[in-house]
Amino acid sequence: MLYYSRGHKNDNLSDDDLRAGLYEALSKSGKPEKVLVIPPDFTRFHSYAGALTEMAWELLGDKLTDIMPALGTHAPMSDDQIKKMFGRIPRQLFRVHNWRSDVVTLGEVPAEYVKHVSEGRVDYAWPAQVNKLLVEGKYDLILSIGQVVPHEVIGMANYNKNIFVGTGGHEGINKSHFLGAAYGMERIMGRADNPVRDVLNYASEHFAQSLPVLYVHTVVEKTDDDLIIRGLYISDDSSGFNLAARLSLEVNFIKLEKPLKKCVVYLDPSEFKSTWLGNKSIYRTRMALADDAELIILAPGLHEFGEDKEIDRLIRKYGYRNTPFILEQTRRNEELKNNMSAAAHLIHGSAENRFNIVYCPGRLTREEIESVNYRYASLEDMIQKYPVNKLKDGFNVMPDGEEIFFISNPALGLWASKDRFNE
Repeated sequence: MLYYSRGHKNDNLSDDDLRAGLYEALSKSGKPEKVLVIPPDFTRFHSYAGALTEMAWELLGDKLTDIMPALGTHAPMSDDQIKKMFGRIPRQLFRVHNWRSDVVTLGEVPAEYVKHVSEGRVDYAWPAQVNKLLVEGKYDLILSIGQVVPHEVIGMANYNKNIFVGTGGHEGINKSHFLGAAYGMERIMGRADNPVRDVLNYASEHFAQSLPVLYVHTVVEKTDDDLIIRGLYISDDSSGFNLAARLSLEVNFIKLEKPLKKCVVYLDPSEFKSTWLGNKSIYRTRMALADDAELIILAPGLHEFGEDKEIDRLIRKYGYRNTPFILEQTRRNEELKNNMSAAAHLIHGSAENRFNIVYCPGRLTREEIESVNYRYASLEDMIQKYPVNKLKDGFNVMPDGEEIFFISNPALGLWASKDRFNE
């Protein structure tokens, strides 16, 4: 059921609009006595989910008993991040999801179904895992809040991904990420319908009907001047997500007339501290890059590869090689078989020998960057050459006549040349 729907590519929702939409949806959902909110973590700071969570707390009062950020494999939020993202909400309401130990399995999507939707690329059953708090907490309302935006693993972020991946377990996250990588992320990004979503939808329909989830979706556009809320959709099924996905394609998907020869991406140090997150600069631009193009990633906050220690080790060991290499290593090595999300990430972060990736890290060495199959350049030198405070998103002509395409935050969009994306 669709509880609230407002959105258009030219709309501009205010805080009052968001509060009114959330109030209308909550009024239609009955009078919950115990509510869990599942917002994104700080890596989705610009989703406006933090403000909506604070609004929910104001509207629900002491009925809102727990807030559990959808960490997935990410590191827990710090107190400073919680304060910055969620405002006045008391710290004691927050819970931390541990993807390795805090989960229960609701059911298993059959291997034959996964094989069918993946066109035979993978052949395994998929466990529908969620944090045990969702099941044992005895909530009569679970608010899943987040932004719909193009995504490398699931095509378009959010909806039941926030539940099955954001609060999911080791096996479920690993297998869903690997499914998307094996199928091909360029066949998935920007598409609401794809094999990974099919698997999660199967799990929702067959195993999660008893979970009282209400999905709150935002659509956010970055303009030259600000972030603008273009849409708010609230439903207890896929209807709100589908509307949000259509609008997101209008405002978050930048189609270019021709492939880019040089692209410069800036990673905000408060948001991007690892290549696990920072490689959005690769995922989201790869369909826009010409063969032999240069992708320069300015990453002042970069100090690690993976936020999880084991994943960081695997990245350092195997590197961002091409897909055939990683698939072969996954077949041969149990440590990758047991960490399929890491294997998928290595595929996602590869240039596939087609274009050149130059990382300019704040706190990783040349040796570390080059050891994982990227090129290295000095952050200080590149910031001087490409001063981010003087660049505008899109095409820029530098003083020496060089033309570059600049992206100030890769998490907020998807870029592709028209010849590389088929509707």
